[in-house]
Amino acid sequence: MAALIASPVLADVKTGVDAWQRGDFATAVKEWRPAADKGDPDAQFNLGQAYRLGRGVPANLGIAQSWFQKAAAKGHEQAQGNLGLILYEAGKRREALPWIRKAADRGDARAQYVLGIELTNGDLIAKDWPRAYALMTRAAAQGLPAAARSLGQMEQFVPADQRAKGIALARQIERGGSAAPAVVVPQAAPAAAAPRQVVATRAPQPAPAPVVQAAPGGGWRAQLGAYGSPAAAQAQWVSLSKRIPALGGLRPSYEKAGAFTRLRVGPLANRAMADKVCGAAKAAGQACIPVAP
Repeated sequence: MAALIASPVLADVKTGVDAWQRGDFATAVKEWRPAADKGDPDAQFNLGQAYRLGRGVPANLGIAQSWFQKAAAKGHEQAQGNLGLILYEAGKRREALPWIRKAADRGDARAQYVLGIELTNGDLIAKDWPRAYALMTRAAAQGLPAAARSLGQMEQFVPADQRAKGIALARQIERGGSAAPAVVVPQAAPAAAAPRQVVATRAPQPAPAPVVQAAPGGGWRAQLGAYGSPAAAQAQWVSLSKRIPALGGLRPSYEKAGAFTRLRVGPLANRAMADKVCGAAKAAGQACIPVAP
């Protein structure tokens, strides 16, 4: 979150960004406030971040929400996503969903996770397990542990044919297709509703990169994520191997790490080759970490 600061053209806002980046948060807030008061959406978003994080001002989610709301109304995409997540965390799910949908459609992993929760449970929007599975798959592929755990739960109750549809839809989303369905308030509950196996208590924050450990067997490898089950890791490999030419000829391995399954590929001759593979993966929007022998 600390890095998600808009860097616009206005001189005073840019001065604030420079101050923020060197850790002078009070000066950053001082520089942004006049532009925010005049309606600049980047400055409004940045002030919202400051109040949300408690940097340069006391942390205050109510004030953060107010600034995000102003910037979101002007079309500021990051503000729209943050506004949706703040509202969702505050229990205002119906009000949050339009903003969550926008962020999910732009590929925000946290928004995809939250929308997947709602599509699974079918409280405020029509239940759609294939689309929910697709969104969880995309969020997990971006390294969100909560999404990986939810995928593992969903494999226990989502039928195999619906999971297959979800994987196909995840590939469409990965290629730029829409992630978010139209919001529909169900007119009546289904006759035999499934139990709420997947429940969000808080919108997740960005996850740190997975810890790199020595790979058995020798040779460098590239880690392409950690997933909630072997099936989810295998599905992601099928998608990535078709989409990223640099992965051609490499062999996948699926390694258990607690509740997760690491997807790693190799063998690679040296660190330079691992960096090259990860560079190609990252250029295609996939997280990647070189793993030493």
